Amino acid sequence: MINAAELPETIAIFPLPGALLLPRARLPLHIFEPRYLQMLEDALKTPTRIIGMIQPNEVPGRNGNGLHTIGCAGRITQFSETEDGRYLITLGGVSRFRVAKEVEGFTPYRRCDVQWDGFDRDLGPEERDPGFSRETFLSLLERYFDARELSADWDTLKEADDELLINSLSMMLDFDPEDKQALLEAPSLPTRRETLVTLIEYTLRGGTESEMIQ
Repeated sequence: MINAAELPETIAIFPLPGALLLPRARLPLHIFEPRYLQMLEDALKTPTRIIGMIQPNEVPGRNGNGLHTIGCAGRITQFSETEDGRYLITLGGVSRFRVAKEVEGFTPYRRCDVQWDGFDRDLGPEERDPGFSRETFLSLLERYFDARELSADWDTLKEADDELLINSLSMMLDFDPEDKQALLEAPSLPTRRETLVTLIEYTLRGGTESEMIQ
């Protein structure tokens, strides 16, 4: 575990559309571009081994650096190298952050000064969702999976803790980047669950995720 005092002021940034990382969750990544191979090597040399995942912001006029304001930092917890020099890594979600400014430098990858204030809850124990009706939610999820012709291990979904279930589905389901950003910025687990349900219901009604959150 990383405590607040150990969080660095400047971190490497990995802008990746549609890739969502949440606190206490796991995100597998395939690293092959030279600049991100360098980012990985540099991150492994630091005490925290942190990389900041963030969504590119392609909406004109929103943010001059082409990034969303809020991302989530992950600690490299596993990595392996393939024979041709690529890396398979896993990031463990640590905390969300807010971009303060981009740092100019000589690295081939981007770096930002970040602020961790306002996300203290991310460093604590897993969240609970007292109002969560699992039976109703799983019924809705089953309709979504049937519509998308997806399969699932329903026994595992029934037994998973609230946070693991909601956050894993938020990361895995095929929503547009702007909708993924809304899930990331949800202030609490119940709010994220409500956002997730809204997105699923909207998809089942025949809407597209890109129309959902502007």
